Amino acid sequence: MKDSIHKYFKIGTIQWMSHPPADYDVLDSVKTIACDDFFDAIEIGPFQDGAKREKAAEMIRQAHMQVCYGAQPRLLGTGLNPNDIDEEGRKKAEATLLEAVDEAEQLGAKGIAFLAGKWQEETKEMAYQQLLKTTQTVCCYAASKGMQVNLEVFDFDMDKAALIGPAPLAARFAADMRTRCSNFGLLVDLSHFPTTYETSQFVIRTLRPYITHFHIGNAVVKPGCEAYGDQHPRFGFPNSANDTEELLDFFRVLKQEGFLNAEKPYHLSFEVKPWKGEDGDLILAGTKRVINRAWALLED
Repeated sequence: MKDSIHKYFKIGTIQWMSHPPADYDVLDSVKTIACDDFFDAIEIGPFQDGAKREKAAEMIRQAHMQVCYGAQPRLLGTGLNPNDIDEEGRKKAEATLLEAVDEAEQLGAKGIAFLAGKWQEETKEMAYQQLLKTTQTVCCYAASKGMQVNLEVFDFDMDKAALIGPAPLAARFAADMRTRCSNFGLLVDLSHFPTTYETSQFVIRTLRPYITHFHIGNAVVKPGCEAYGDQHPRFGFPNSANDTEELLDFFRVLKQEGFLNAEKPYHLSFEVKPWKGEDGDLILAGTKRVINRAWALLED
């Protein structure tokens, strides 16, 4: 494409993936990302320290970036399940998501993203109804603040084993939610397409009316190989599914389906993390190279 990718997308990165908290101070990470003008946005997760949260928010404001809030760690790190068939468990998950809306507002985000929880075949429909209940409550609360709620589509049987799930079920859920709440949408991630045994064309065409946010990344889906599952290794990782060619295919489908909107650009963020001693900043640089190459190969 002759046009810059920034004309059509707000490019971001998932901060806690680019710089895992075990190895990087969150404020140092935010500053590194905020000082890089490749990034129009940053996706941030929960803060345990309110003072650090405010400092991060101030840096993001000074850098004139948009901020998105990921509530996924609130669920994955605690085992809370928004589609828990046990009502008390469901309410605990709902409560942390309502707290996420408040924290996102404090950071200046216009919405939150989260994921469905684990499920069992014999209670799948019950879990679906529980997820509708949780999501509607969170959407109504977010709407009172003028905020969006995005459900990220994950694998259903490989790693996270989330209820939502393959694209057709995600489409059903999104349609049900849109009849209740207009501020609901879906977040789709290129790195999850191999883990749901689907293609960019199938996922994006199936979910076209409901997609509000994009992630890109990689996955290893060959059993027995290093980083197998939903681990978000770098592009080009050994035995992995995605590299420049797959990202180019993803961009082609987005273009065909009308997602290149210069008036209202979609957010598109990397979800790529260093693996076992790799350097997060080198991984960031490599990811940008893959994006630049794939975008350059995209036909006008």
